[in-house]
Amino acid sequence: MFDAALRHIIDPPLNAVGTKIAATGVSANTITIAGFFLGLVAVPLIAIEEYGLALFFILLNRLFDGLDGAVARHSLLTDFGGYLDIVCDFIFYSAVVFAFALARPENAVFAAFLIFSFMGTGSTFLTYAIMAEKHRITTAIQGSKSLYYLGGLAEGGETIAAMVLMCLFPDYFFAIALIFGGMCWITTCTRIYAAWATFGKSG
Repeated sequence: MFDAALRHIIDPPLNAVGTKIAATGVSANTITIAGFFLGLVAVPLIAIEEYGLALFFILLNRLFDGLDGAVARHSLLTDFGGYLDIVCDFIFYSAVVFAFALARPENAVFAAFLIFSFMGTGSTFLTYAIMAEKHRITTAIQGSKSLYYLGGLAEGGETIAAMVLMCLFPDYFFAIALIFGGMCWITTCTRIYAAWATFGKSG
């Protein structure tokens, strides 16, 4: 919901750092992979309830996720880079939620519900992007991207906020998971409507 607005704030410093990293010859894909594995360090940390340290690695992952795009824009944007970025993001998001189920068995049902909700947002996001490509629909509202980004109530910024809250208030994971899962389903429904409005009459 806030991602497009946040880009005006976070893009300038990310682009400045990305320019310097690109000049060293480090590829965007290297940044993506490094950020992914750094983010996965949060999983065992959450499992043993070291939430503060886990939060550090979650935020580090998100920093690298911003930097890989900045590096790509100042070196080479590739389809595989965009693909790798999305795959790593989706696995990382689900891994963090799964970790809270590992930490406390009573979290399992709520974690499962949230991962279930991610299936709605992920599938509607990716399938819309496929249809947008087929119909030659483009947008730059989220900056220069490898695929069409359809917004919604629950986007990257809200996902990060939910993870931060989970780490800061682990006793309330169930409530955060239920609320954010509900936001995901609202996003899923609005994206389905957007797809119907855009593609429903195209045959």
